[in-house]
Amino acid sequence: MAAGACLVLGLGLVGGALAGVLLARQGGVGDQQPPGYAEARTAWHSTPVDTLFPRTVKGTRLGPGGADRVWNRLTVAPDAPCSAAVLSPALVATLQPTGCVRVVRATYTDATATDVITVGLVFTDADAAAMSTLTGQLVAEGRDERADHMPHALPAPGTPAARFGDPQRASWHLATVPELPVLVYAVSGFADGRPVATPQPAAQAMSHTQTTVPAQAGLGHEAKGVADRIERGLRMTVSAATKDRA
Repeated sequence: MAAGACLVLGLGLVGGALAGVLLARQGGVGDQQPPGYAEARTAWHSTPVDTLFPRTVKGTRLGPGGADRVWNRLTVAPDAPCSAAVLSPALVATLQPTGCVRVVRATYTDATATDVITVGLVFTDADAAAMSTLTGQLVAEGRDERADHMPHALPAPGTPAARFGDPQRASWHLATVPELPVLVYAVSGFADGRPVATPQPAAQAMSHTQTTVPAQAGLGHEAKGVADRIERGLRMTVSAATKDRA
């Protein structure tokens, strides 16, 4: 009986080991992740820059009063670490649990070269649960509208964004990309280099009841509009890569 019990136990262990190997090859329960996560994590270096940040971005009905907008790219920065020099100390601290990997950035101007907008994509190693937590911190806790979470501007020498520094930031948008381990942001300001004493979150600046400088200049719409279009492009790229892999 003892020998028989040992045989049964031995077969059980062997069977369990084989099952473990099979699950590992197929992506075990612990390794499961939402569709697109694997493709999104590598998009910062596997996707052409003109795909991530098109030279021209069109926004239908994204301007004040539902006006159409067109933005032209001025510069693209090399990919960078998730540091306080690129983002902000407070934002880096919020992102730390996600395993923040890389930041890619570009700066655009509107068709009249009056406004300038820096847009960025922050790629993380987070799983779906960690991204859900991050979304809650940004939205439920209001960190997305806190000035200490506003990323830095990216100037572009010799262009309308030559004087676009942190003092010139007027409005910003910050949000997680739905169903992907990525954060998107944009900060906007005036091309003439004028400083803005009190920047305003895009969601507030886009309200028709606001009379602040960022609101009246439409800079909330600029930040939100560019961020939305760059986010949409990333989602389309990841979706196509996911279908190709399937």
